[in-house]
Amino acid sequence: MTSQIMIVEDEFLIAMELEQIVGNLGYDCIGVADDTVSAINLVAKKPDIALVDVNLSDGPTGPIIGARLANEFGVKVVFITANPKQLGDGVEGTLGAVTKPVEIELLKDVLNYLVEVSNNNDDVEPPPRMKTFD
Repeated sequence: MTSQIMIVEDEFLIAMELEQIVGNLGYDCIGVADDTVSAINLVAKKPDIALVDVNLSDGPTGPIIGARLANEFGVKVVFITANPKQLGDGVEGTLGAVTKPVEIELLKDVLNYLVEVSNNNDDVEPPPRMKTFD
């Protein structure tokens, strides 16, 4: 079964590009959210993975959204952001962050990693350019 992926991004063109890349890599994108309310509504579609920006249309709510997705709904979360320093030492329950702009190969490696983690493969190594949270 293909992993269900949600994107939390408020910049329309970036969201469209991420959605297209996710689809081209063979994953199902269940939708795009641009703020807290739409992200929590979208989780009803039961995503396995979320790619979350930090600064959204309702402010710097990405870390809060990511923590909720991971801790309340069991979603594997990686932040894709131009502002990784806003995440400090990490966000509880989430797996890591990559810095925008993200090349297709790195996004492919991140998604493959997240799928393996979702499948409880503890031996998988994160992509070298992904900052992991402890």
